[in-house]
Amino acid sequence: MLYVFGFDRVGVVVGDLYFVDPRPGKGQEGPEHGIRLELRVLARGELKGSIYSAQPIEVGAPIWRVDLLESVTGEPGSFDRTHYHPAFTGWNPGRRVFVKELSADPLGWLDSKLTDLDALLDSAGFPAGTAGPDDARDLREAMPEILDAARRLLGRVRAGELGNPPPGKAPADGARLDGPEPDGAEPDGAEPARRPALVRSGWL
Repeated sequence: MLYVFGFDRVGVVVGDLYFVDPRPGKGQEGPEHGIRLELRVLARGELKGSIYSAQPIEVGAPIWRVDLLESVTGEPGSFDRTHYHPAFTGWNPGRRVFVKELSADPLGWLDSKLTDLDALLDSAGFPAGTAGPDDARDLREAMPEILDAARRLLGRVRAGELGNPPPGKAPADGARLDGPEPDGAEPDGAEPARRPALVRSGWL
């Protein structure tokens, strides 16, 4: 499921996620699920028909991401995989950043970050003009709705309704996939690496 909260030049997207990291950090092995929220550039496309035609809408480049994730085999409510990505390089996020305050109170932490849009854009390396003149105010006013959507999605993930692997695609915990590492080939003469199989399900 995907929620989109659109303002003038930026928007917030929130959706459920099931993910198996092919290159997990220590202690992050195995499937995880929860919700992903991203701040994205938002744009209107040119009309493709008459003045009455539907407006093309582009949910564009990512600015900032937070993943309220938990290990599938862990305790619901643990937020043991919850982290954020303060910046992107193009469409690719930087490394996961874990902070105690985020795991202790995910929605409260999220509220504190998104209500200061100018600081968030600056920390992500985007100029203030990326957002429209009223976007910061409009985002602050929409925060109760955004947090409510996030809360309901989390509830549905924990109920088993969302955040599930695609049918027939999930490897068993610890399954491996043969092939080169994503960032390049192995050294000459080396056997192809065996790494966890990638599974990703959800809009985001």
